[in-house]
Amino acid sequence: MDRRSPIPDSPIDRLREISTWVSSVLDLDEVLELIIEKATRMMQAKASSLLLLDRKTKKLYFKVATGEKKEEVRKYEINLGQGIAGLVAEKGEPVLIPNVSEDPRWDSKISESTGFQTRSIACVPMKVRGEIIGVIEIIDKEDGSPIRYEDMKTLTVFAELASLAICNARKIDQVKRENIDLKEELGNKYQIIGESKRLQKVISDAFKVANSKTSTLILGESGTGKELLARLIHQAGPRKDMPIIVLNCAALPETLLESELFGHEKGAFTGAMSRKIGKFELADGGTLFLDEIGEMSKGMQAKLLRALEEGLLYRVGGNVPISVDVRVISATNRDIAQEVAEERFREDLYYRLDVVQIHMPALREIREDIPLLANHFLDILKQEKGLQHLRISEKAMEKMLEYDWPGNVRELRNALERAVVMGNGQEILPEDLPISGSKTDYPGMEMGLTLKEAEDSFKKEFITLNLQHSGGNRSKAAKVMGIQRTYLSRLISKYHLQEI
Repeated sequence: MDRRSPIPDSPIDRLREISTWVSSVLDLDEVLELIIEKATRMMQAKASSLLLLDRKTKKLYFKVATGEKKEEVRKYEINLGQGIAGLVAEKGEPVLIPNVSEDPRWDSKISESTGFQTRSIACVPMKVRGEIIGVIEIIDKEDGSPIRYEDMKTLTVFAELASLAICNARKIDQVKRENIDLKEELGNKYQIIGESKRLQKVISDAFKVANSKTSTLILGESGTGKELLARLIHQAGPRKDMPIIVLNCAALPETLLESELFGHEKGAFTGAMSRKIGKFELADGGTLFLDEIGEMSKGMQAKLLRALEEGLLYRVGGNVPISVDVRVISATNRDIAQEVAEERFREDLYYRLDVVQIHMPALREIREDIPLLANHFLDILKQEKGLQHLRISEKAMEKMLEYDWPGNVRELRNALERAVVMGNGQEILPEDLPISGSKTDYPGMEMGLTLKEAEDSFKKEFITLNLQHSGGNRSKAAKVMGIQRTYLSRLISKYHLQEI
């Protein structure tokens, strides 16, 4: 869109032009800036601004501002009910003040702080379906004359256009979210497949806790389907129409994890160019799934415990408490009780998260489910690849039943995908599967090693096996092991495994 295009001669033409922006431009920030810039020029105002209301904090923040002090103004926030903008946002009624020095409702703090002399102000509310979402205001005329009541009609039209733009943007976001959810459901992404007694007990326990807000801790090795179980609990409960938000606690350093979890305010740290809503707020009314909770630092554990106990959180750089209603499900592949005993995990947080504990069995513990899982994944892959007659040979199935699957269900799925791609397109043969023909033969522990040496020895052997099974593909090996590829690369360098 070219902002340098000539302004239409008549006000009607101008409003028609703005209406096309609202319906055709998907970048909400750009549309709002254009609307406010056009309003400022049409009404020949010295300055103008659009403020949005944060319902959680009950504060107005400057989304768009014009005028000589626009950059300084954007640093401020206004409480609901404070000054003219706060009053209009609270009451929902427009306000015109021809002379602010004679009106007790005027709050001069921002004007005095920025050095901007204000004489008259007009402010109108923005609404979406009757809900006040913010305000638009103009300050003074360029020629020094006061703002007139006739200007209020024009300003109201601009407020309606801005509200419509925000409403349209919300609808687009909602449609995108619904489409994503629908695709995930149609793709059977969250199915838990298996008929073994152990797995059926897990599913039964999941349905029992689904209808409560009880915190649930899911234990199990990497690749067993802990996130699938968390989604099942969410979908089976009363919060199923609200979001389930997933956060991997091992994927981020502590500083970024805090921002991801609680959000941050603009300017809270270097690079915080705008306000960010955290996972807790996004999950309000729904479920927050904290994967790999055992990787969280002690400092973050304390902050998480505070939020869970109080039901309140603070964005990084903020001092306003935000109330949230969130059901927390967490998961870890660590021996979390041992972590508590060795004081690496806070005992009070452990008991807060571990109200109900569910253990996802390793695939080697439910071997009777391997044929069901293998054929389920094969059906999905046949649809994707267009290989309707592909089947698993008897020998290949025997090989899968004998194997211990250290990467669990995730490794099984990856192994089948590789076999489909590299096989003959008719039948999956034993040699198509990137696994050894028998159970993993672990030689046992070696005496005389320190704990650190034993851990390093195991890690080196474990990484070697997974790299061999993935044909040296680091991305696939990392996926099977449930770790980040960058972390795997560091371990490969540490243990000198670059040649695999």
